[in-house]
This record gives sequence, C-alpha cells and structure tokens, in this order.
Amino acid sequence: MSTGNRTQQRNATSNEVNRQVEGAAQSAAESIQEYGSHYVAEPAKDIFGLLSDYAKDRPDVMAVWSFGLGVVVGWKLRG
Repeated sequence: MSTGNRTQQRNATSNEVNRQVEGAAQSAAESIQEYGSHYVAEPAKDIFGLLSDYAKDRPDVMAVWSFGLGVVVGWKLRG
C-alpha cells in the first residue's frame, strides 16, 4: 500500500469522525436548549403562580414576609 493511499484513508476517517463529533455536538446543544427552556422557565412560572395564589389568600402574611425580606436585603446591601 502506498503512502498516498494511507494518507487518503486517514483523511477520510478523520473527516467521518469530524462529522460525527459535529453531529453529536449539535444534538447536545439542542438538548441543552430544550432542557434549559423547560426546567428553568416552567418552575419559575410555577413558583410565581404559587406565590401569587398565596398572596391572594393571605395578604397579611405576604406583607410581613415582604417587609422582612426587604429589611434583610437592605441591611445586607448597606453593610
């Protein structure tokens, strides 16, 4: 087997591996975007929905919690 044929075989194999790696990377990127949009956006909507419902049911408790959190955050930001 000549050197030119071996080089062509290596180049062909290398190109195939590169295509496979690019395909896997593209698939992984799509999966990450799908998971990111679902697992980050959906729970945030759920949490805000639950807090909104709780605030409608018990506005006095939410007012106390909001005031307390505001005091703690303001204290930490000041100091």
